[in-house]
Amino acid sequence: DPVVPHLNEMDDETRRIFLHEMSVVGDVILEITGAVRINYEMLGNFEPALHAHVFPRFEDEPEELKLKPVWFYDWENAPAFDASRDREIMQAIAAGLKRRGLVI
Repeated sequence: DPVVPHLNEMDDETRRIFLHEMSVVGDVILEITGAVRINYEMLGNFEPALHAHVFPRFEDEPEELKLKPVWFYDWENAPAFDASRDREIMQAIAAGLKRRGLVI
């Protein structure tokens, strides 16, 4: 996979595939987490390599944050990724992607 700096550098077909696959990741996360919506972000300001952030949003989020971008959360105190603790959700995401024909 070639690294591209942003979405607009892709040809139309590659762009369609990227956006479709990103939305499928969102579908799987909705299914397994019970989130009410997904926020998608492609920034690229700091790291000029196309990548997407896929954030589940939940009904029980604090009222003062519910309508704001996820960047308003206190990320300094958020739990760090832990492979053993997060194994179950990683496996569920992988299985959901596989069921939808995406291989990771």
